[in-house]
Amino acid sequence: MASIKDIGKLFLFIVTGLVTIIVGSFMVRGTMHMWDNPEETKDKKD
Repeated sequence: MASIKDIGKLFLFIVTGLVTIIVGSFMVRGTMHMWDNPEETKDKKD
C-alpha cells in the first residue's frame, strides 16, 4: 500500500510543476508586455 503514497507524491509533484510552469509563463508574458508598452508609447509620441 506504500506504492499508493508514492504515486500520490509523484502526482502532486507533477501537478505542482505544471502549475508553476503555467503561472511562470503568464508572469513572463506580463513582464514582457510591461516592458513593451512604454517603448510603444514613446514611439507613438515621437
